[in-house]
Amino acid sequence: MFFRDIHIRIKIVLLLIIIGFVLIIGKVFYIQVFSYKKLNDKATSVWSRNLPLEANRGNILDTNGEVLAGNITTTSLVVIPNQIIDKADTAKKLSTILKSDYKDMLSHVSKKTSIERIHPEGRRLSYQLADRINSLKLPGVYLVKEAKRYYPNDNLLSHTLGFVGIDNQGLGGLELEYNKYLTGSNGAIKYISDAKGKTLPLAQNYEKPQNGMNVTLTINYDIQEALERELDNAEKMYSPDQSLGIVMNPNTGEILAISSRPNYNPNKYGNYSIEDINRNLPVWMTYEPGSTFKIITLASSLQEKIVDLEKDKFYDSGSITVMSSKLHCWKLGGHGEETYMEVVENSCNPGFVNLGLKLGKETLFKYIRNFGFGIKTGVDLVGESNGILFNEDKITDLELATTAFGQGVSVTPIHLTV
Repeated sequence: MFFRDIHIRIKIVLLLIIIGFVLIIGKVFYIQVFSYKKLNDKATSVWSRNLPLEANRGNILDTNGEVLAGNITTTSLVVIPNQIIDKADTAKKLSTILKSDYKDMLSHVSKKTSIERIHPEGRRLSYQLADRINSLKLPGVYLVKEAKRYYPNDNLLSHTLGFVGIDNQGLGGLELEYNKYLTGSNGAIKYISDAKGKTLPLAQNYEKPQNGMNVTLTINYDIQEALERELDNAEKMYSPDQSLGIVMNPNTGEILAISSRPNYNPNKYGNYSIEDINRNLPVWMTYEPGSTFKIITLASSLQEKIVDLEKDKFYDSGSITVMSSKLHCWKLGGHGEETYMEVVENSCNPGFVNLGLKLGKETLFKYIRNFGFGIKTGVDLVGESNGILFNEDKITDLELATTAFGQGVSVTPIHLTV
């Protein structure tokens, strides 16, 4: 009886052992098969470290390869909190060098993160500051390469080029318009560390950063420089509220130079007002074109064959009456009898009013639309206005008459250049 009880107990113990082994094997199987990815990700986040390597932003070049927007190499500060032995001392030394708040720096170096970027005071450091930090040899404190956007010609072409923020993202002009092409893909140095943050002698992985694409403009640097110089001379001589200039290839529509005043230095965009930065006058401003718009009326009249410039004549008495309103010529008393070629040569307002009335509103505005006025040109610059024209359905004869010699309509300079 006694031996039989022992035998039963042995069987029970063996059964329990077998059940325990089955449970252990089942748990291991579950961990290896079902929970592997989740646990591996957690372990990787604890062990792995990434030192970021920032990609260079693509250059912006003129038509001959002259760099209009490039990059200079700077360094930025990152810390690995687990590797910092004396957090208070490290925070004090870094905040002193960077002239930042001690409590903020202590918060950075004490965070429960694998790597912490000191932002913004630790970004784009000067060589002097970087050397001072590097000379301290502080555990867990690293200086990593970063590219800083640099505009070698300062104010030249500033509104068109735009500018970038501290993270190298485009915030204005072509920098914003082509940001997805100019922006590269960052790389990293990846390594494994233990729980205390010490680097383990395991394989390191270097991911090379992929620089952004270069963008080549139709801008010609020499022509742009000449335009900038002439605008500066005009500013000094006449002190205008604003000035602008556009140089375009009439055969292709390529913009060879474009600028306006006031402008700004994109290297120091923070020193300027929003109005100075965002007002790219050649594409944003609208203004009354005046007599330059007579070209549209003249071209329309010739195309419709309603006038013979050499044979047809017009008598300019100094004014013309439309809807009980007198529209005056710039010359007191008028030009008298003249051919329409002389109307053009004299820029005679009443003569062009007469051409506009002969064309009629439907025909004249058809040509205005065909010349592209009232719609955007599609130039790849931020903030383009389409200009303002009359509501053609409600236009009066008086409005038609003033449109014919360029008054009462508003266009953008880029429209008139095109």
